[in-house]
Amino acid sequence: MNSADEVNSAPPPDDRDAPDRDASDRDASDRAAPDDQDAPDARGKPVGRRVVLGTLGLGALGVLAAPPLQRGLESFLAAASDKDPTGLTDLLPNGGGFRYYSVTSSVPRKGPADYRLTVGGLVDRPAAYTLADLRALPQTRLVRDVQCVTGWRVPDTPFEGVRLSLLLDAAGVRPGAKAVRFTCFDGAYSESLTLDQARRADVLVALRMQDKDLGHAHGGPVRLYVAPMYFYKSAKWLSGITVTGDVVPGYWEKRGYDIDAWVGRSNGRDDEPTS
Repeated sequence: MNSADEVNSAPPPDDRDAPDRDASDRDASDRAAPDDQDAPDARGKPVGRRVVLGTLGLGALGVLAAPPLQRGLESFLAAASDKDPTGLTDLLPNGGGFRYYSVTSSVPRKGPADYRLTVGGLVDRPAAYTLADLRALPQTRLVRDVQCVTGWRVPDTPFEGVRLSLLLDAAGVRPGAKAVRFTCFDGAYSESLTLDQARRADVLVALRMQDKDLGHAHGGPVRLYVAPMYFYKSAKWLSGITVTGDVVPGYWEKRGYDIDAWVGRSNGRDDEPTS
């Protein structure tokens, strides 16, 4: 989710895919008002009573439905959540096991024509990548469980993309750099890793999930994926990678979550590791 009550005293944002609105890990996090949103008045229209009741009925049906209907329900909820500032649709079940959530009331959509991922900070060769640029680079596929800090888990989830270490090496990290900060085009979410964590082979700039291109609801077209950490570290709608001298606490870390978010070894939880 772009995604914590179990941890300290912050309200629990679900790892955003629910981190869709996951992330960036909180595929299921509490809808909190961002304190640094670029467009505070960019809000969807409230969902009418009939839509809410109809969505509730579809949610109940989805629990029993066959996989094709579940996939349709997941797409419906993702679209509905984009126009629902109440957060009600984020709490409904869906076939994929994820919950859709965001720390902002709406998120702009990006595609091949206007998406850019910048790499800068303490580097020798700053860069800006289009989707085509990222797709042309060597791709790595990982299959791991996704674990939200609030407790839910989606097993055996494939992610595919470019190893973050490859982009860092291409940029030429300068001496004295110790961390990497990630920003997102929702205008509010951020995350950080130490440089050693960022260079792990199981940390991706992900372009695909569940063997499909990343959709908007799951943080597409590009998100961070940090396989061994709780899902709030896997920032959705990734737009900026900045090499820094120190770790800068991310959105949820400022609200009580652990900065080092290893599954089963942080946030007061004992979940089974995801890798």
